Amino acid sequence: MRRVGLLFLLVGASACASRTPAPVATAPVQATPAPVAAPAPPPVDPVVQAIATAEAAFDAGRAASQQGHLKDARLAFDLALDTLLVMPGGARSDPRLSAAVDALTDRISALELATLSSGDGFTETGTEPASIDTLLSLPPAEADASPAPEVATAVRADLATTSHDIPIPLNDRVLRFVEIFQGRLRPFLTEGLARGAAYLPMIHAVFREEGLPLDLGFVPLVESAFKTTALSRASARGVWQFMRPTGKEYGLRSDWYIDERADPEKATRAAAKYLKALHRMFGDWHLAIASYNGGPGRVQRAVKRTGIDDFWELTDSSKHLPRETRDYVPMILAAAIIARNPAQYGFEIPVTLPFTTDIVTVSGPVDLRNVAEWAGVPADDIRSLNPELRRWTTPVRAREYQLRVPLGSMASVLEGYAGAAPGDAAALQWYTVRKGESLPTIARRLRVSRADLAEANYLNTTARVQPGQRLVVPRAPSAALLARRGSAPASTAARVAAADADTREAEVTRTVYRVRKGDTLFSIARRHGVSVENLRAWNRIKGSALSIGDRLQIHTARSANAQ
Repeated sequence: MRRVGLLFLLVGASACASRTPAPVATAPVQATPAPVAAPAPPPVDPVVQAIATAEAAFDAGRAASQQGHLKDARLAFDLALDTLLVMPGGARSDPRLSAAVDALTDRISALELATLSSGDGFTETGTEPASIDTLLSLPPAEADASPAPEVATAVRADLATTSHDIPIPLNDRVLRFVEIFQGRLRPFLTEGLARGAAYLPMIHAVFREEGLPLDLGFVPLVESAFKTTALSRASARGVWQFMRPTGKEYGLRSDWYIDERADPEKATRAAAKYLKALHRMFGDWHLAIASYNGGPGRVQRAVKRTGIDDFWELTDSSKHLPRETRDYVPMILAAAIIARNPAQYGFEIPVTLPFTTDIVTVSGPVDLRNVAEWAGVPADDIRSLNPELRRWTTPVRAREYQLRVPLGSMASVLEGYAGAAPGDAAALQWYTVRKGESLPTIARRLRVSRADLAEANYLNTTARVQPGQRLVVPRAPSAALLARRGSAPASTAARVAAADADTREAEVTRTVYRVRKGDTLFSIARRHGVSVENLRAWNRIKGSALSIGDRLQIHTARSANAQ
């Protein structure tokens, strides 16, 4: 319209020019340029897009696998492969697709194999060094210089206002450890106090029930820094660092599947009984604490030999008790002084809430990673809530086992547990005893430890077994078992050879499968519990191309004895 208006103006001016004595000067008119269209985006390459989608699905599967969510991982891995295999023309229609499928299959298979091999239900959970070993290996307290005067002043002022239920002497041996905890051991004590905040309410509640001094609740600060996974060089375990015989004496069960020494509440109740027994024995808490470290027999012998029943007088000389025990009591008292009033000594401890959980009762073996999937949390969370479990599975023969799960997850865990098919709650291998076999011969045949085979089945190593008896096999899945699950790496010929070797003694059933719409090599292998590589080898397939109606041979290995 602007152009039309300008045109009328120019025409009108031209028509009037004969009546105008002089021409009218006008500025030149510039036409508005037409807008330039943006260049069209390049067409999306469907192959690039499919590979990117498959990679994203693989990354999701890898993340789920790292959290122990094997079912979610497998669903993501299936999606990753199917994204490439359902491309128009097939996965071999484009070299990029073909290379991506092969690489993805290798990566998925290798990851699944590593996960299953290192994380089967019988893999023992990890432990950490106990802090008591480190603390008692420090230079002797007697060798340290006298504590700074300000340390004594601060402790004296603190004790005037803070009540303790165990006598705290203001001697150099106690004050030196207060100073050491404030100095080079400050990070250790800070971490231990922060971790202990979650357990101390429970510990103090138990000690109140038992009528014990609450100061004794800080013994685990020195023994384990409140780590349930702590294991000492002497094989003491758990927060309270019980030796196996002492733990058994005070009601803590320990077998191949569980070790109640690692359960904080059960071990605390056992520790309360043990400490009460030690106090009845000596009538003095300092000697009782010394006995907790050095053993009651050693302390009794020292008292009987010297006639001295005061810890401080008894340990003035280095002849009667080991240096570790002489340092242990002042170390415990110094830890209790600081733990009662950490701010007084410059400690800033983050607030940690006590553990709150739900309890789910299960029967028979259940894999903790399945529980984690049902609860929607990482598998390590379930393991940390149930530290008494030595394996990734609940005890095989437990008719009722109380499993702790995160607060609020009980309903989803119960739903998942109820919906699990028989045998799916925990993937175990079983062996049926033949006539004439014994534990030693079966252990050699299965290539497992005789002791592990016996303990996993609640047997003595000298126990006799009967024909037809079913034994659980305590080992990681073999290459053959993993291949039957579709988990053997397609690119690793050695593992495939191992799978073949494992199945030589097995009965092999050959069946024919007709390919249906939507089938892929990966989905068929999954359905029949075989590996993609074996499926290719049996049918001389190169790549992953399939056609509806193709007949595929399936070789299923079933041992005559393993069930």
